[in-house]
Amino acid sequence: MNIPESTIHHLIDSLTQSERSFALYRLPWTDEPILVLQEKGKPETTETLCDLNGKEGFIISPFKPSATHPIVIIRPDKVAHNWNMITDALKEVQEGIQSEKQAEASSECTARTSQHTNDENEKRKYTETFNLFIEPLRKKEFRKLVLSRHSRQLLPEKFSPLNAFIKACNSYPRMMISLCHTPVSGTWIGSTPEIILGGNGSNWHTVALAGTMQMDGENMPTEWDKKNQEEQEFVSEYIRKTVKKFGSRLTEKGPYTARAGQLVHLKTDFHFTLKDTRHLGNILQELHPTPAVCGLPKEEAYRFIIDTENYDRSYYSGIIGWLAPEGDTTLYVNLRCMRIGKDTATLYAGGGILPTSEAESEWEETQHKMDTMRNIL
Repeated sequence: MNIPESTIHHLIDSLTQSERSFALYRLPWTDEPILVLQEKGKPETTETLCDLNGKEGFIISPFKPSATHPIVIIRPDKVAHNWNMITDALKEVQEGIQSEKQAEASSECTARTSQHTNDENEKRKYTETFNLFIEPLRKKEFRKLVLSRHSRQLLPEKFSPLNAFIKACNSYPRMMISLCHTPVSGTWIGSTPEIILGGNGSNWHTVALAGTMQMDGENMPTEWDKKNQEEQEFVSEYIRKTVKKFGSRLTEKGPYTARAGQLVHLKTDFHFTLKDTRHLGNILQELHPTPAVCGLPKEEAYRFIIDTENYDRSYYSGIIGWLAPEGDTTLYVNLRCMRIGKDTATLYAGGGILPTSEAESEWEETQHKMDTMRNIL
């Protein structure tokens, strides 16, 4: 992806410190940035995915919607494709962005903190929580659980969110890249390989994505162990049953090995027909959270994770992307992401836990997944 002029760098980075709401994203295998900008007011929020029925806009939704972390809908007052159109759109609101930035800067303390990541402490906490997860799995109370964690990292001096976005676009062509900011959700950068719902008219699709291995240099491994195959089938089974509730003419392709950065996953594509697109929120309510980020049985696993994981996932493993019942919808699971704070970035990652899982290998998997974001800082 080409680097835009310095004025655009300044304006977009300023937007991430303003009261404006916007999203900048790039779809897989394209080179076109898309800007969605809400010109005035706070974005619309809700606490249930069903309330998205009939809505249009850019969505960022948490793992567990709540008053603290609601579903956020960025109203598409301006939608611009490619850097030239984005430049024109931002110049129209340039004066307002700069005045908001100046007002905020005058009230901020500019001192940097000295917070550092403590890997040993994080690993100890992860192992303790892993032991809480593995016990009910081995007792067969769950078929699968997903354990995640977060890690804070000091931002480089003069960190630019737009530079990080562009670097992610150039590093990960197979993924959906996003830079999203609202005064409700904060600023998030992500690089996700997993679509949760996409399509237009009557033609729609989703995927089952599970199982993880590292790339062997530039060679893609294809021999999957039993644990990863079982994990993938659990997700596929759930997606299959859910889609049949709403769609018809279901077809499948997979599972096959798909690359995502320096990792590979097992992937199955599901294509289906929808007669009525006015109730996409209802479909999302059924699909989210998929077993790829939660577990099975879904409701019991969801409650167990919320009660046991010992931190708030916030918008990690939620939903992010463009929702348009009368147009093209491209909604993804918010994976390989980080929240950008004043001086630190909070990185998120997780993995599927089965009765045969081991703490050390699962920890390493989360480390490799966090590298997706570490590599663009």
